[in-house]
Amino acid sequence: ENDAGDYTCVCGDKQSTASLAVHALPVVFKEELQNEEGLEGTSVSLHCELSKAAPVQWKIGSKVLKASDKYQMRQPGTTAELVIHDLEVKDA
Repeated sequence: ENDAGDYTCVCGDKQSTASLAVHALPVVFKEELQNEEGLEGTSVSLHCELSKAAPVQWKIGSKVLKASDKYQMRQPGTTAELVIHDLEVKDA
């Protein structure tokens, strides 16, 4: 629900109106990504926590990752998680 807008206080035939603007708080990382190690053929999970729920994008280098059998992305609430399956040396 959007709380921004014009609010009016009415008393008999008199009224007073004011406009309310609501500014979004910037999203910050409450918990940063941590370095991980994994063995070939296993899975590894990377996760971080945001100050509020917001869409994220996962990248390796400059390449944006898409959900697949290899990459599983979950975002329960304010936690963003990337699971990388079937690790290969080239995934480092």
